Amino acid sequence: MSARNLFGMALNLSNIIREVESVGIRLKVGDDFSEYRRLRGGLRDRPRLYPMFDVACSYVDRSNAFWICGFNEEDELVHTQAIRLLDLSGVTLRQHLHDHRHMYITPDTTPDPDRTFYDHPQALKTITGQVGYHGDFWLKASGLGGPRSHGLTPLLSRIIFELALRAWAPNYIFALVPKALALKGAHLRYGYIHCEPGCWYGPDDQVTDEDWLIWMSSRDIVNFLKAKPMSLANDQEGAAVRSKIKPIVASG
Repeated sequence: MSARNLFGMALNLSNIIREVESVGIRLKVGDDFSEYRRLRGGLRDRPRLYPMFDVACSYVDRSNAFWICGFNEEDELVHTQAIRLLDLSGVTLRQHLHDHRHMYITPDTTPDPDRTFYDHPQALKTITGQVGYHGDFWLKASGLGGPRSHGLTPLLSRIIFELALRAWAPNYIFALVPKALALKGAHLRYGYIHCEPGCWYGPDDQVTDEDWLIWMSSRDIVNFLKAKPMSLANDQEGAAVRSKIKPIVASG
């Protein structure tokens, strides 16, 4: 990376971190997935960690992944996300999801994971090369007025995209989101350009779950990061977020 690009990345990240800190969230970036498993295990109201990011059942470490956690002013975990680099050289995402479906299937959604497969998105046939899988994105909210509703999501996603782009230069980044969230435009809040309907099919071709594929090419990522992010620090939305984040601990 050139000195100019390195400086640009540092400036972009520092601005985003200041924005996030202005609404009461302290961020931590890490690559120790034993620590991540411990942090995630403390969230009793969330499903267990998916195998893709669980060091107990998957080879995930600093060589192929990193995570971001956010803590409020009471040091309570209020945000998680992680990304893992997949070497799909000579393999399409379609084949990868077929061969490693146990890593992606939501637990207890199918009677037989061995005979369940994911299908429909056309991009499954074209996504290949060095591919980032972006998952476990969660941002604690308090009702409809919580931080999710006020612009924090795209800021937090930008950090993952910025770091992944500079560290790995991936050909693509993708994620799987539930249909209900996709229909509400979750992919746009995360910063993804493309969104395609997809389904998990069980042993008798019954639909066992509906996850939509959201993805970006390397060019999409660069274009997304060129756009100036929305500011929260000095507007009414920032004040609304601050007012919602602080009571989270008081009530829990």
